[in-house]
Amino acid sequence: MRDADTPHVQRTPAGWRLPGIANLHSHAFQRAMAGLAEVQTDPADSFWTWRETMYRMAARFDPGLLRAVATQLYVEMLEAGYTTVCEFHYLHHAPDGAAYAPATAMADALIAAAHDTGIRLTLLPVLYMAGGFDGHALGARQRRFGHAVDGYLQLFEDLHARQGEHLRVGCALHSLRAVPAEAMQAVLAALPADARVHIHIAEQVAEVDECVAMRGARPVAWLLDHAPVDARWTLVHATHLDAAEVAGIARSGATVAICPTTEANLGDGLFPLRAYLDAGGAWGIGSDSHISVSPVEELRWLEYGQRLVARRRNIAVGSATPSVGATLFDGVQASAAASTGFTSHEDAVVLDAAAPVLAGATADDVLDRWVFSGNRPLVREVHVGGRWLVADGRHALREDAARDYADAMRKLLAD
Repeated sequence: MRDADTPHVQRTPAGWRLPGIANLHSHAFQRAMAGLAEVQTDPADSFWTWRETMYRMAARFDPGLLRAVATQLYVEMLEAGYTTVCEFHYLHHAPDGAAYAPATAMADALIAAAHDTGIRLTLLPVLYMAGGFDGHALGARQRRFGHAVDGYLQLFEDLHARQGEHLRVGCALHSLRAVPAEAMQAVLAALPADARVHIHIAEQVAEVDECVAMRGARPVAWLLDHAPVDARWTLVHATHLDAAEVAGIARSGATVAICPTTEANLGDGLFPLRAYLDAGGAWGIGSDSHISVSPVEELRWLEYGQRLVARRRNIAVGSATPSVGATLFDGVQASAAASTGFTSHEDAVVLDAAAPVLAGATADDVLDRWVFSGNRPLVREVHVGGRWLVADGRHALREDAARDYADAMRKLLAD
């Protein structure tokens, strides 16, 4: 059981003080389309039909619009309790595929948004080369995502040179279907030894089936056999696993980034959490498409999804604690450094101890109350790297960011 002296939960005069939470998977531009893909376009609507809306929105962005949307998003993240974000960034070029000058212009917009808001940013430029496992060329709407290996490594080098106290730069391989095996090996061989590597994997049943057909193995099994997967790696989604893959990820030390609200919104499926916890696997959460920007909602629905499948309660618990909230919070804290690259910092979130849902709270139950007691925002303060960014639940840039975001949305949605 917890007590008031444990570092994860401290009662202070300002309220309940907790470490900040790392958001392990974000596509910032998709914040602009949240709620805009909820109209049926096909009786079999799925991730694959949702992509059509995503492509249309992606085609409208330029660096200025991306900065405005990302700034709004990062304000929302900080106000919700996220203090670090891993940005899986593939919106590299102009809509016709031509390079911006400089080639880092879209990444620069994300770096500026993070700097302005104060959130820690792990920037993950994405290698995106093919339109499927068969290696066919990118379609017209995907060209702004694409790089050859040499161009990608130059982009990575340019961005990596800018690392600092609040910026880390890692590598993202979009997916096995978008990165040929030879290209993956070439990029991995060229990366610095400490570079974090993130990859979308096993998100869709169709992806698993195609990988088996084209590469003779399930996606996670193939990756574990063909790449040096270790604690530097984050496997995003990894929703569809067999028992051997569950055990293999856990043995490798890699982190799984689970994105429950996006996975639910897209109809992806449910991660096998209980089996993965039993195997000792590392995991964290991400808000991905930002249909929700709330660590509380991600953690709550991670647990609730498991309850619905198992038809029983209190699934995510460990031998050391019977508290679901504490187990979930321990999980996101344990994986943060390996996944983000930020290894030593003291970022903090302070919850409003005067809120009715926290009346009478103790160190043993405050995390359960925060996650499972409703949707009223409880974050009172947020501190990142010594800066006080959120006071009385409001980020200092809230009004300015909202105004710029509204202007950006008018442009993005204009006919």
